[in-house]
Amino acid sequence: MWRRVSSLTQFVSPTKSSSILNQPAYTLKIWESFTTQFPNLEKGGISFKDRISFITFVLGGPGSGKGTQCEKIVETFGFKHLSAGDLLRREIASKSEYGSMILNTIKDGRIVPSEVTIKLIQKEMESSDNKKFLIDGFPRCEENRIAFEQIIGAEPNIVLFFDCPVEEMVKRLLNRNQGRVDDNMDTIKKRLEVFEELNLPVVNYYAEKGKLHKICALGTEDEIFEQVWPVFAACKQVIQ
Repeated sequence: MWRRVSSLTQFVSPTKSSSILNQPAYTLKIWESFTTQFPNLEKGGISFKDRISFITFVLGGPGSGKGTQCEKIVETFGFKHLSAGDLLRREIASKSEYGSMILNTIKDGRIVPSEVTIKLIQKEMESSDNKKFLIDGFPRCEENRIAFEQIIGAEPNIVLFFDCPVEEMVKRLLNRNQGRVDDNMDTIKKRLEVFEELNLPVVNYYAEKGKLHKICALGTEDEIFEQVWPVFAACKQVIQ
């Protein structure tokens, strides 16, 4: 039986909720730019919302192996994989004004404002011919979750949570050496603090709704996928 996720405070330093939640907001100008750039597309007379057949949220701490398992899910079940982190890093790489602000937010280990991340996700969903979406690393807090439901107009069908010990996540992050700005010890500690403070309530929310599937994220990639496969196999008629 699923139990509420326990605290990570044995590793991360104690912080007050207000220090994480009270991050600088993006200006109205930036939000207006994001909303006007992404029109609500229709294909064949069918609205974007009606074209969505299946949404999976993939949650887990930094370094829990979400991205690797998403690749296997895509290969096996044909989902469209949308990584919130990759979309934000792509925006950073564009050297846009918004990318610079996103970069500063990520460097501080804070969460990018919901509307910005959701609009990047929405743009990818609207432009895809796929009807099944695997949204990796999102929502990261309750405010993200609520905003997604309001803007996209849909809830996830299922939610995967990759449960991984803190020591293992830290080891993986320090060893992966991908040149990412957030793979250093100071930022890792901040990300774990944010995860404990903001992401675990989302995990527990979906657990209470009966949508959460907890995956032990220890072992080889194939061993972990052996836990993931039955979750989607049980939904085979829905996701075909």
